[in-house]
Amino acid sequence: MPGEDVHALRQITLEIDAGECVSIVGSSGSGKTTLLYLLGLLTDPSRGEYRFDGAAVEDLGDRERSALRGREIGFVFQSFHLLPQLSVLDNVRLAARYAGLGEGVGALQARSRKLLEKVGLAHRLQHRPRELSGGEMQRVAIARALLSEPSVILADEPTGNLDDTNGDRVFGLLQELSDDGKTVVIVTHDLALASKTGRMISLKDGEVVDGSLTAA
Repeated sequence: MPGEDVHALRQITLEIDAGECVSIVGSSGSGKTTLLYLLGLLTDPSRGEYRFDGAAVEDLGDRERSALRGREIGFVFQSFHLLPQLSVLDNVRLAARYAGLGEGVGALQARSRKLLEKVGLAHRLQHRPRELSGGEMQRVAIARALLSEPSVILADEPTGNLDDTNGDRVFGLLQELSDDGKTVVIVTHDLALASKTGRMISLKDGEVVDGSLTAA
């Protein structure tokens, strides 16, 4: 009906602990992406409260929220979002601009190299995205997400465009980040992948219908 309010999420009470590796599952339209955007400070809730590390997000101004997002949250997307004209190294280093990092060029380049080594791409620093496989591009995206040393990694269908072998490798990297103390939240349609996380949160029609621990 014209003018009728549509609520993508309803009556959600959810707590995610530091260092957890959590998956969010549900059919298309269940509210998964909306929840991820709320967690990532990319959209505002129409009502209710969201606390990030104890701070009430709704009390923050736009500039404070943007700074918090750039500093504390790293994003990994299904479509990689790499700039085709830049090298792998420069794609990672570019993240410093959005995170507001004040380090010099040399320091950022050294840290970008180290992150690419961490994800197994030390031999691809000067390659362009078109020269990489899908799995390699997603690993570049993970390295880019880590440049600001965020406490939270939000991944939207990170293995959706990958074959099983590359998907397993990307998930393994995300699991390592959780083991290192980062909070990792993965939106996925892949129930087999979701079952490997510490907790699976199931959404249906904008509501949490299950938030059980998995056997992982």
